[in-house]
Amino acid sequence: MSECLFCQIASKQIPAKIHFENDDFVAFEDINPKAIVHLLIVPKKHYDAMSSLKDKDTGMLGKLLNTARIVAEQEGIAQSGYRLVINSGKDSGMEVDHLHLQLLGGSQLNAIN
Repeated sequence: MSECLFCQIASKQIPAKIHFENDDFVAFEDINPKAIVHLLIVPKKHYDAMSSLKDKDTGMLGKLLNTARIVAEQEGIAQSGYRLVINSGKDSGMEVDHLHLQLLGGSQLNAIN
């Protein structure tokens, strides 16, 4: 999707501070971080949101979570702990209609009640 911001970042049409990249995903810094480490892990293939996924996409989701583990290790926050967040749809606060996993850590995070 050429007009999608995250697709443009993944294809390097728009610059971003990329921390990790492989064939399927790219991880880059959030422009409005909520933690010392706040990275967005984005599939290079466009998916609108969790609600748009099909059963055939479960393998991609497993790879997405594994990528988050790898990035957390790379960022040095795997042992101290981190939070993973996926928003889906406008009511969740999702601002870009492209599935992404937020990785937050680097300090004590407030509990979510």
